[in-house]
Amino acid sequence: MLGIDPGLTRCGVGVVDVARDRSATLVHVGAVRSGSELPIGERLAVIAAGLRSVLAAHRPDVVAVERVFAQQNRATVMGTAQASGVALLLAAEHGLPAATHTPSEVKAAITGYGSADKLQVQTMVARVLRLDALPQPADAADALAIALCHAWRRGSATPGASGALTPAQRAWADAERAAARR
Repeated sequence: MLGIDPGLTRCGVGVVDVARDRSATLVHVGAVRSGSELPIGERLAVIAAGLRSVLAAHRPDVVAVERVFAQQNRATVMGTAQASGVALLLAAEHGLPAATHTPSEVKAAITGYGSADKLQVQTMVARVLRLDALPQPADAADALAIALCHAWRRGSATPGASGALTPAQRAWADAERAAARR
């Protein structure tokens, strides 16, 4: 599963293996960076080359991309949309199914709370993947969260419809119970 947090300056990428029991293992995490001094076409080419490299090295079965949402800053939205388009195009060129997920959908899947902050997302990604440290940069952690969200929600039109918690939601609930006992 390849997750992509699109951006022009830093495009987060994360690859995870997710088992049938929804447990997950980190395969790759990083960010593709392009210089702000470069013309837009060159920046998109840098992102495309970085994503092609990840696709070739890790051969994911599915690609999940964070869905672009409207912000106050139109320039940021445009750059994010362009990087997202590159990611979706490359998935199609590689014959891979691709999906998009909103930031709040990803946060809810990972933390159980759709308005979680970046640190909460990073913390839960590290816990789910049993990492010793928070994945850095935050864009890379977001990419892992996107991949996990898609893997956990795949096959269920209504997340949590079965009443089962995701591994992240279960870990969060366990941590809250432990803190309440102190």
